[in-house]
Amino acid sequence: MLEWDISIVIIIVLLGFLAAFIDAVVGGGGLISIPALLAVGMPPSMALGTNKLASAFGSMTSAFRFLRSGNVDLKIVGKLFPIVFIMAMGGASIATFLPSQLLKPVVIVVLTVVMIYTIMKKDWGNVRTFTTLTLPKAILFTSLMGLIGLYDGFLGGGTGSFMLFILLMFGFDFLGAAGNAKVLNFASNLGALILFIFLDQVDYFYGFIMAASMICGSYIGAMFAIKKGVGYVKALFIIVTAILILKNTYDYIMQIM
Repeated sequence: MLEWDISIVIIIVLLGFLAAFIDAVVGGGGLISIPALLAVGMPPSMALGTNKLASAFGSMTSAFRFLRSGNVDLKIVGKLFPIVFIMAMGGASIATFLPSQLLKPVVIVVLTVVMIYTIMKKDWGNVRTFTTLTLPKAILFTSLMGLIGLYDGFLGGGTGSFMLFILLMFGFDFLGAAGNAKVLNFASNLGALILFIFLDQVDYFYGFIMAASMICGSYIGAMFAIKKGVGYVKALFIIVTAILILKNTYDYIMQIM
């Protein structure tokens, strides 16, 4: 556990707020919050666990904000929540003995496909076309969300983007997809966090400080998205996905060099 330091607190508060502001809508906040925790001297495993603690509070806040605005389909996410939660716990347990770098090339390719598809389909996600799910579609939808939950516990980067993309593929508009994705992202954050707590890989002092700033960032970020609408969410989604591709590509190149 790190010793008390006012400079560390300031860094964690400011970057935690920024991370949550972005993460509240399209995910990708871990790109900011995890490096911030590593930069102040926290060991990698402790940084991941502490980030999950703060992110759980952040995603819970934005989920409630979207819920209050009517942009969450409770009938669907209510059934998926326990599945994503359990799968994330499983993913976090796998991460304790399997190197996360194994998935990096796959993540880079999938994120690239997601971004190109979103850019090419000009009007995609502007209007909600989702009505009901047939049994085969329901099985596919549930399986994909379960796999993303597993991925979040195991690696994590880009979880929000993946969830949002799947929801768009099944006919949600960008704002509705963002709202439902945040509820499910809260489930995966919570599942992974429980395992990190069990493994004693959470710095509660700095974790709760970052959580407080993430609650503020998430609330304002979600409110901003609801006010600005679909166009804002789509633009932010493309930008964050592009940054995720660059970050994962850089990490992979550095790993093999």
